[in-house]
Amino acid sequence: MFYNKESVILASGSPRRQKYLEDLGIRFTIRSAFINETPVKGEDPGLFVVRMAREKAEAVSSQFYRNWVIAGDTAVCKGSKILGKPVDNEEAVAMLMSLCGKEHTVRTGIFLCHGERKLSDYRLVATKVVFGDFDEATVRGYVGTGECLDKAGAYGIQGKGAFLVKSVEGSYSNVVGLPLYELLEMLQYNQVIASWPDERE
Repeated sequence: MFYNKESVILASGSPRRQKYLEDLGIRFTIRSAFINETPVKGEDPGLFVVRMAREKAEAVSSQFYRNWVIAGDTAVCKGSKILGKPVDNEEAVAMLMSLCGKEHTVRTGIFLCHGERKLSDYRLVATKVVFGDFDEATVRGYVGTGECLDKAGAYGIQGKGAFLVKSVEGSYSNVVGLPLYELLEMLQYNQVIASWPDERE
């Protein structure tokens, strides 16, 4: 559907983000960024994910400054509290039980930059997610699948955890970890990619 006009680096090891770009026809290389991902005390969740995306992008861009770099960071938020990846099954159960029957927000910051040209762009996307009201036995059954431990908020909407979700208000791809509409808007505005119907340069 799209083709590259410029070279792109994805500053993420996430297979889900990679699959989204591959499905759209966008060519990219992968260079994971290693930064301190600890929130500052009292930091707003939206500002946190944008800061994380920016720091990841800039860390990779400092080494590959002639390429466009895409980075993203996603947080599952219960009010102003950020729910990270659970350390074990018991923490996963506790997280999921705290979300059952309630609404929470998934926020993603995406950052695009080109080091040599000193250009950058970013978006903050928020999606409201409501869980069904499940009992602990159901939650423990899901946690037992092993899907939770590498997921922020202890669930994956694109996997087995889809049954937990009663409703989604906003971008579904954002909950997966990469808000596609906003990312494509950034890439096309900055002329990093183009759609196939356009005349190729």
